[in-house]
Amino acid sequence: MLTVMKFGGTSVGSAEALERAADIIVSARTNRVVVVSAMSGITNFLVAALEDGPKNAEKVFREFEERHIAVAKQLFEGERFDAFKEEFDERLNQFKEVYTNPENWKDPYFKDNVSSQGERFSSLLLAHLIRTKGHKSEAITSEQAGIVAFGQPLNGTCDLERTASGMGMSVTPKVYSGIIPVITGFYGVNDEGKPLTFGRGGSDYAAAAIGNALDADMIEIWTDVNGFMSADPRIVPDAVTIEEMNFSEAAELAYFGAKVLHPRTIEPARMKHIGVKIKNSYHPENFGTHIHNLRRKSDTRLKSVAMKSDLSIITVKSGELAYRIKLIAKIVDRIGDADIPVYAISTSLSTIAFLVHNNDITKILGAMGPIKGDIEGIDVKSDVTLICTVGDDMLDQKGISGDVFGAVKDAGANVEMISEGASDVSLNFVVPTESALQVVRCIHKRFITGGSK
Repeated sequence: MLTVMKFGGTSVGSAEALERAADIIVSARTNRVVVVSAMSGITNFLVAALEDGPKNAEKVFREFEERHIAVAKQLFEGERFDAFKEEFDERLNQFKEVYTNPENWKDPYFKDNVSSQGERFSSLLLAHLIRTKGHKSEAITSEQAGIVAFGQPLNGTCDLERTASGMGMSVTPKVYSGIIPVITGFYGVNDEGKPLTFGRGGSDYAAAAIGNALDADMIEIWTDVNGFMSADPRIVPDAVTIEEMNFSEAAELAYFGAKVLHPRTIEPARMKHIGVKIKNSYHPENFGTHIHNLRRKSDTRLKSVAMKSDLSIITVKSGELAYRIKLIAKIVDRIGDADIPVYAISTSLSTIAFLVHNNDITKILGAMGPIKGDIEGIDVKSDVTLICTVGDDMLDQKGISGDVFGAVKDAGANVEMISEGASDVSLNFVVPTESALQVVRCIHKRFITGGSK
């Protein structure tokens, strides 16, 4: 049996957290491959350094080194520290060569290279710590592991087939010879040999891709929460952990607001029916959430309600637009060319509306420039929030939509946009941001803590 165990930034963010992670790893009774994020705060530090430019290079390296060495000194002594420091210095020198070369700053993949450096050092800390506990372990970069990526800078996708081939030669033999590989999450390598990141939070996705490539039996995502919740506990204090979900339910919640799991994590696991467990590294005794391919009926009509804020509705108007399919295609193409995420689409006879992030408004309006002569106008409604409700077979539950919107009415909110039918496990709709918190609370009370059947 093979388990891929991914540890997030807070789970490797300090000497104490690393000790907990190492204990969890060595106590596992299966073959395991470990995937790590950067230590908490490191990726943000590197991104901020990129924004400042190369002028503060010395300060960047000093602070970067101090943060990691301070943790290493708490974990290792004597020869163990010296062995760690030797590998650390080698990787740090490679980082310095990349960062201080002026030509590299012109490379479109330079930001991917720098922002993914944290994983190269957290993996080193954890591998050396596992060794102190009597187990063989190696820190392996994505380059060494053979993780292949393609796509645009800062938005890569894993080539699962080629990654399976590469990891079959580089990682699998190590696992079955008793070595625990600790692999850098967050990025792969493109055909030019350059690091390409999978987007912020992409280490979850990297772990799923690695699990897919290795035909793992289980993927464990170790984080600082007990699993998926029935709502954000900061909004709904009596929210409960969801112990079991199917892939579709988890994917919907992850995409539409629940921050427990990166939205792209599910698909590589679903493709090979690999179960995914969300576990709390601070409380490993908790069951967490088990995500799998089976669909079992729950006791409540809804399992969870999540929300995604800072959104806007952009409505494009044109007479009898519904009959002008080529114009609709042009509008969608313009959004696609601008690479703008869209969270919902709604149409009528003469309009098509898109739900996008507030930060993308200017970009999407600019993208429409070339076809403004074909349309009559564009309206923008900002300060709206998407509410995502997830449950079993929602399309087949008579009256479920009416009951959900009854709770919205109780919250005193108006529905600005509805998305229903695209998924049989979710009902999504948009409300004014000022009403969103109360809407979530009312829905949770009516369907979950209130026990609506």
